[in-house]
This record gives sequence, C-alpha cells and structure tokens, in this order.
Amino acid sequence: MAQKVRSSKLETRSARLRLAIRKKPYFVKIARGLSLGYRRTKTAGTWVVRVTRDSSDWTQAVGKADDHEETGADILTFDEAQSRARVIARAGQAHGDNTVDGALDRYESDLQTRSADVDNVKRARHHLSAKLAKKAVGALTTNDLRGWRDELAKEMAPASVNRTCNALRAALNLAADTDERISSREAWKAGLKAIPDAGESRNVILSEQEVRVIIVGAYKDSEQFGEFVELAAVTGARPSQLARLQGEDVQSGSTDPQTNKRQPRVMMPSSRKGPGVKKITHRPVPIPESVAKRFTGRKGTLLRRSDGGTWNKSNHARRFAEAVEAANLDPSVVTIYALRHTSIVRQLLANVPVRVVAALHDTSVAMIEKNYSKYIADHSDELARPTLLETSADIVRIPDHSDESMRPTPLQTSADIIPLKREVPG
Repeated sequence: MAQKVRSSKLETRSARLRLAIRKKPYFVKIARGLSLGYRRTKTAGTWVVRVTRDSSDWTQAVGKADDHEETGADILTFDEAQSRARVIARAGQAHGDNTVDGALDRYESDLQTRSADVDNVKRARHHLSAKLAKKAVGALTTNDLRGWRDELAKEMAPASVNRTCNALRAALNLAADTDERISSREAWKAGLKAIPDAGESRNVILSEQEVRVIIVGAYKDSEQFGEFVELAAVTGARPSQLARLQGEDVQSGSTDPQTNKRQPRVMMPSSRKGPGVKKITHRPVPIPESVAKRFTGRKGTLLRRSDGGTWNKSNHARRFAEAVEAANLDPSVVTIYALRHTSIVRQLLANVPVRVVAALHDTSVAMIEKNYSKYIADHSDELARPTLLETSADIVRIPDHSDESMRPTPLQTSADIIPLKREVPG
C-alpha cells in the first residue's frame, strides 16, 4: 500500500480555506511524476491529479474537496484524493492495450466477431493524431476530444464528423466496460458530443430517365460493372450488400395464380450497420423477371469484376463517377447511393407502406421518416387531396348584416304610436 503524503497547506480544511482563490492548483508531490493538486475556488475547491512521467504530461479532475460538506460520492478528504489520484494515474499509464489506438483495435475485433461493419473504425483511426492515438484512455480529457472533433469539423461535413466521433465513442465505451481502472466516461461523453442539426437529409433523387442513362453508362464501362449498377438501381441495396450476394440468392420464383406471372426475387444479405448481431441474415427483395433470368444459375459470388475480384468503394466509385458524368450530372453530388435514395422515394410515391419500404431496403421506419420526410409529405398530400372540403365561389354567400340593403328594420319608437291605456284601479 502506498504511503500517504502529508501537506500542511492541503491536508486540513482550515488550511485550504486560508489559501488565495486562484485558477492554478496548489500541488504536492505524492509519488514519482505524480502530484495531487487543489484548486481554490469561491465555493468548495476541487482536487486534480497531474502525471509527468514516462513521456506523459496530463492533468485530470479527481473530485471535490470536503471544504464545506463531508459526505458525497465525489467529495474527498486529502487522503481519499491521494488514493483516487493514484488509481487514475495507473489507468492513465500509456501502454499498448489501454491506449486509444488499442481501444480501436479491440472495438474492430469486436465488430468482426459480430460480422458488423468496420469501415467507421478505419475512418476514426485514419483521422487520429499520433499523440492522441498513443494516449491512455483513462487519461483523456474533454478538451483533448473536443479539440479533435472541432478540427475534424474544419475538413468534413457535420454528419461525417458525427459518424467518426460515434465510432471512437463506441471504442472508448468498450474499453471502459473491460477496464475497471477507467472510472469516468465524462471526457468522451462531453468531448465527442454530436454536432447539432447535422443529420439533415441531403439525399439526391434521380428521375427514371437519369437512372437509365447512368445504367447505360455503366454497361459501356464493362458488362460486370453494368450488372452491379443495374442491380443497385433495381433493388436499392447498399453496395456492400450487393458485393456479398451469392448465385443461389437469386430465386426465379413461383407463378402467381392470379396474374399467371412469375414472382422472381433476390435474397438480399442484411447490412452490417447498427449494433448487435443481425437476427435476419437475408431479406427477400422483388426483382423484374428479365433481371432474374440473367442472374439465375450463377455459382459463387454473384457480382464480380472482370478480373474476378469483388466490388468495393475503391474500385466502383471512380467508374460510377464516369457514368454520372456521361449522363451530364455532377459526380460530386450524385454518388451510387443516389440509386438507393431514388428507389426508396419511388416506392413511397407509389403508395407502398413505409414499413414495407423500410424492410425492403434493410432500414427502419424511423430512419425512413427522418431522412425522407419531405417525400412522405408529398405522398401524404396526394392521399389527402381527394378528401378536401370544396369551398368554391358558386356556394351561396352568407348574408352580410353590414350591408345597408340587408339591415334589419329597427324597432319604431315614434311619438304617434298610441300608448297603451293604463287602467287605474277604483
């Protein structure tokens, strides 16, 4: 057990209250490279720990001093503050497994175990500075993380900043779940707070003709890329889902007894977005019979590049941009996700129930309502219009009593009206 250090300035309440009020803490050394500080304020002072060892130099709050109150979760005596400072210092010792970079490694492994998407982790790691990546999770401060977030905001859209921060926050929470030395999550709760109003939808919706022109441009690149883009437009699936399709996922379907037509579909793999393990691994998505015929019978990965490799952002983004330019559209605005947004809106405007649209596109009703509310409003307008009350001009106008010709006849009180004869008794 570490020996408790004594300090005539800090160990008693009366001694602390005689100190001058100032922002800079009064420090006392309690171990090598470890100091306990007391910040004197107008009310109860606060304890802080400062670590200056092993190439580290950081300060973190410990708790409130027992200047006026003696009990409370964060109200500490001088001896209790020393103990808490030592625990925080141990948690803040930077070595491989407890650094921010180590936390991202563990989070990425956790996502892979759950078959979840690891792209956001890679994005967060890409934007981390070397200094922040090597810092211990327990030593992080609100200013560390808020400064990092604000720097991201200078280069990225607010929504992208929030997605990147969410990935880092999840990694730090996982680290705190598995390391009892990390006693507080306040640093990333406050420092990585989402930028407000960043989720405003800027979805690009294309006309049917524009979609067809883009598909034609994709086929001019190669038959393999044309198939990839065509299936993206038909199903509205994410590119990552399309890349995981297998030949057996295409089903020619059975004949509908009412229409005598076949009902082909593709069993679309669920996305890897969101927390937890996906319970439903595939969802049936209808496709035209002409599309099904071209894909039925294939073995292995359904959509491959001409060299046999699989599709990912690094090899389809440039090709799609060229197809968009060939359609006289702006590739900086129209990405392959425009095909997904267009598919969702096309179904909404065709009166397909929102819950069905959400299921076919592997998302939630809440996300549909959040990101496509404008189009839902347009849809609602079309449904509600037949029920409007008609108040056209040919309806007879209600009389206006302010009109002189319609003024009611006033009560006559002229002098020539014979008054009632009053009978006088006896």
